[in-house]
Amino acid sequence: MSTLEQASASPMPNGITDPNFRPMPGRVGNLTVPQQHALQTLKNQLHDEGHFVEERMDDPMLLRYLRARKFDVPKAKAMLLAAEQWRRDMKVDDIVQSFVFTEKEQVDQYYPQYYHKMDKDGRPVYIERLGKLNVPALYGITTKERLLQRLILEYERFLTDRLPACSAAVGHPVETVCTILDLKGVSLSSFYQVRDYVNEASKIGQDRYPECMGKFYIINAPWGFSAVWSLIKPWLDEVTVSKIEILGSSYQQKLLQDIRAEDLPADLGGKCRCAGGCSLSDAGPWNPNEKTGNGVA
Repeated sequence: MSTLEQASASPMPNGITDPNFRPMPGRVGNLTVPQQHALQTLKNQLHDEGHFVEERMDDPMLLRYLRARKFDVPKAKAMLLAAEQWRRDMKVDDIVQSFVFTEKEQVDQYYPQYYHKMDKDGRPVYIERLGKLNVPALYGITTKERLLQRLILEYERFLTDRLPACSAAVGHPVETVCTILDLKGVSLSSFYQVRDYVNEASKIGQDRYPECMGKFYIINAPWGFSAVWSLIKPWLDEVTVSKIEILGSSYQQKLLQDIRAEDLPADLGGKCRCAGGCSLSDAGPWNPNEKTGNGVA
């Protein structure tokens, strides 16, 4: 038995095939006795009060809320119950079952947002090209409400489809995402026009899907970006801010340290050229029908 397993109050998760995997602190397989107690207490209270949802509230999910509130059980429980009420108010189950974002290809022209393969640690990579934002054209095609519904659907698929597929592909649990936010060509005026959506999207991520951010790269940050950052930063908690790395136009080497060239889109410094474009390919282990160029033009 390893030193880690001896020190942990919880057993290692099932299905691990990566012999080098060691869970990070506060996760299944690496919990202190107080953390394990907090997890069991939260679980018992949710059961006793009729709030426990068997199909969603597994240990990794409960631990995300506990980590977000530093294992303070009352605060974690309040956060989780608020998220459950939000799910009912937003009709999240209905979105998952029936929402179809029919305008996806059109929206991609003016505000590309997409998952694309994995980083070297197995995280799904999420790419957002804010610099291509054309607000009048965007809102001529869709609405803020539909953009938020799409965001919610993608978060749900991230948890139920993308993370399990990535975990199976790399042989150990994957619980977070690697995000690339490209600001090439961004204008302050365009950002102001879409700031309400960005604000709501940020709150959904922090409050309803906590502890999902692994790495976050802001690339092509333009001169004067500090003005935009000063608007965004107050919406984010300290832990989130600490995971964000702001890069200028010489970002390629840093990205390639964490993402294989064949998995990074060519227009971001990699070699991948998916058939029909990387932004519409949904390429990754969660999509067995993916069509990618695998580095071939």
